[in-house]
Amino acid sequence: MPDMTLTARSAFGGYDKTTGGIRLAEVSDLAIVSLAVPQGDEAAAAQALTKAYGVATPAVGRYQTSADGTLRVMSTAPDQVLVLFAHDAPDARAVVQKATGAAFYSTDQTDVWCCLEISGAGVREVLARICPLDLHPDVFAPDAAERTAMEHMGAMIMRVGDDAFWVMSARSSARSFLHAVETSIDYVL
Repeated sequence: MPDMTLTARSAFGGYDKTTGGIRLAEVSDLAIVSLAVPQGDEAAAAQALTKAYGVATPAVGRYQTSADGTLRVMSTAPDQVLVLFAHDAPDARAVVQKATGAAFYSTDQTDVWCCLEISGAGVREVLARICPLDLHPDVFAPDAAERTAMEHMGAMIMRVGDDAFWVMSARSSARSFLHAVETSIDYVL
């Protein structure tokens, strides 16, 4: 039997590039766990989130950051949230389930999504070419997080700073997603 070792690799291989003041970098070691509220258990689920992370259940299209800044809870649909946090072990679901108890149905989404942080002056012009959402600061609030499409690919976007966004897409289309964002940067600059 051959002696082989498998090595985990991130979707973008640690990509980090700055072009004309726009920085595009992979958000690595990001764990993503989906939580669904059992029917009729909304109050218990809300209590579990508050007890575990000190956050209220955000409205759909919003996210909340834990008090220590290490975790984000993003509402993607009624009775469904994503928990996003830095974690590099393959047990993200167990970590979240331990914190929230039996209040949710949970699935580990870590290897399903890839995430880039795009930031800098002019970032909204770059994203406007590929994202149909209005990202103006008066419309897309500091805690905004939406499902959308970018270059015909399903995506999610979160505003994580004044001129900074996390953009996420399916890991299976990571190379195409990166190409779309890079191309938009090139066209704007």
